[in-house]
Amino acid sequence: MKVKINRNAAKALKKMMDQEEAQGKIFRVYVTSIHGDHAHYDLMLDTPTENDVVVQSDKDIDFIVEKNNEYLDNVWIQFFHVPNEEWLITNPSKGVHHHH
Repeated sequence: MKVKINRNAAKALKKMMDQEEAQGKIFRVYVTSIHGDHAHYDLMLDTPTENDVVVQSDKDIDFIVEKNNEYLDNVWIQFFHVPNEEWLITNPSKGVHHHH
């Protein structure tokens, strides 16, 4: 399983991890719904369970992902400042995405 994030996302996530409510937790990237050939994704702070694996991103941030969920392998998390601040979570290998 792989998770990739852009520099803006890494900065924003590291800032969130410094907050008190994030202590002892890791970001979970998960599928909120699947519609035919595409999925919708979201992020939340969580702790891993026996059904999960912790994966280190290319920017040294750990993410919890559900084991053996093909929609989560190769997820790409991006944060943009322009034209508006927004999160974009995609899976290029599945051709699916969701604005967070």
